[in-house]
Amino acid sequence: MELTARKIVFSGRVQGVGFRFTALNIANRCELKGYVRNISDGDVEMFAQGTAEAIDDCVRDLQDSFVGSISHIDTEPATPDPKLTDFRITF
Repeated sequence: MELTARKIVFSGRVQGVGFRFTALNIANRCELKGYVRNISDGDVEMFAQGTAEAIDDCVRDLQDSFVGSISHIDTEPATPDPKLTDFRITF
């Protein structure tokens, strides 16, 4: 199992709709480590670490859960952080 990490920014109507809590539940189900947080421009940022397949599944499930709310997803590779032990909502 190769560990990978990605920084993912979700744009659209993603704050005030339960997005972070849904992301937390889906990320835990996908056994990801990292965090999700609101950012000041109205977007939501996620740092997800796990297998590439698990990260893809998480993003796909979020898209399915928020059809019509997500207008754009920007993804970039990130460096895995071996210190991460869970997935959480940060502020």
